[in-house]
Amino acid sequence: MRALHHFNGGVHPPEHKGESTLRPIQQPPLPDKLVIPLHQHIGNSAKPLVDAGDTVLKGQMIGKAEGYVSGAIHAPTSGKILSVGHEAVPHPSGLKDLCIVLEPDGLESWIDLQPIDHLNMDPSTLRNRLRDAGVVGLGGAVFPSFIKLNPGTGKRIRTLVLNGAECEPYITCDDMLMRERAREIIEGAAIMRHMLHAEEVMIGIEDNKPQAISAMREAAGQSMEVVAVPTIYPGGGAKQLIRVLTGIEVPAGERSTDLGVQCFNVATAASVYRAIRYGEPVLSRIVTVTGNVKNPGNFEALVGTQMAHLIDQAGPLEGSAGAIMGGPMMGFDLPSTAVPVVKATNCIIVKSDALFPEKPQPMPCIRCARCAESCPADLQPQELYWFAKAGNFGKAQEYALFDCIECGCCTYVCPSHIPLVQFYRYAKSEIWAQEREKKAADLARIRHDLRLERIEREKREKAERLAQKSAQAKTVEHSQPEQK
Repeated sequence: MRALHHFNGGVHPPEHKGESTLRPIQQPPLPDKLVIPLHQHIGNSAKPLVDAGDTVLKGQMIGKAEGYVSGAIHAPTSGKILSVGHEAVPHPSGLKDLCIVLEPDGLESWIDLQPIDHLNMDPSTLRNRLRDAGVVGLGGAVFPSFIKLNPGTGKRIRTLVLNGAECEPYITCDDMLMRERAREIIEGAAIMRHMLHAEEVMIGIEDNKPQAISAMREAAGQSMEVVAVPTIYPGGGAKQLIRVLTGIEVPAGERSTDLGVQCFNVATAASVYRAIRYGEPVLSRIVTVTGNVKNPGNFEALVGTQMAHLIDQAGPLEGSAGAIMGGPMMGFDLPSTAVPVVKATNCIIVKSDALFPEKPQPMPCIRCARCAESCPADLQPQELYWFAKAGNFGKAQEYALFDCIECGCCTYVCPSHIPLVQFYRYAKSEIWAQEREKKAADLARIRHDLRLERIEREKREKAERLAQKSAQAKTVEHSQPEQK
């Protein structure tokens, strides 16, 4: 039996998972309208390939990856493009973003799908096919997977880790995926192992998911190791899970690939399998709908489905007051339930005053150090709080602000009810804004210097031309015969 390791900190919030695992994954009715954002991944937004009035087929690329860090977007069903413009999207800011609005025709007419022969394809070409299939991390980070499947020159991946921990309360989409589609996950992991030339595959699942563990072990056989890991939040963080399974601690400023490990979510592995085996792009994802609803469960929702449509399928109860996308620890309040499901949507929690009572007013920090004890990144949250609150962002960076994974453990245990993570997010955003301003100022200074240099050069060139003309005129004057 493999010896497991541990990471410091962590908490045990109420799980609230049993409510949404009583039913199989459900297929909701086709919605009347799909709003498909072009920015559903880390990096650059996809470039729209369609215009209002166009008709599209299911699986057709409607947004092309723009730049290296990007991913393609596809039509989740067949129908007519109503518009290409700015619509409300699921984001804490409540701001709109460029979206494609599609009216389904109900025919579900597919493009001609072409399976990919990954065993006989050039690695770079294979990764580009995954990029064009819109495969991104479905564990929440939505980082383009084709990049993570390229370890880089000279780097050797020994261990491929699949993350099935799903540690955050309420969320059960990965649990149900592993129970019902374990074979797809294992086949996807085999493809990933082939692409990375990994020696071993380890699948970490928290021990509060016995059915998922059993299903995955049956599907994996002897080819991969399915490991039950202790149930603790945030045990599903990539660095935390790698630490528990392998004993490797990824230092600040380094990547796990530098140490021979790469980590993917189990849902990402399933999407890789479907992209390779059937040529099928990412058109849907499993979403947990829970909280103040009559029938909590998991739904395979098309990308672009309004969240209100899924909530209606679960049956909202009286007293519902807004919703959270993600879990209660790292998720955020939705500006509206009319926003669409995106590739990052793993859970929708319908709120009520009973489930999420109003938070007490923050009180002064009492220096109890509970936040430091719970921090899985071994930071000093109270010091970061003081620096962020005082606007001393340079000092916050010295205290490893950007090593904070924003898991919310510190906020959860704080007896003074200080929203610590909000201060860290604020400090990070201010630092990023200052860096953008500095880059803009540096660019403006460079442009100004280049402009002055151009003006001086033009003056010199003009003076040289005038001097040359004057010299030529004198030469002509001296060469003419004297008039009598």
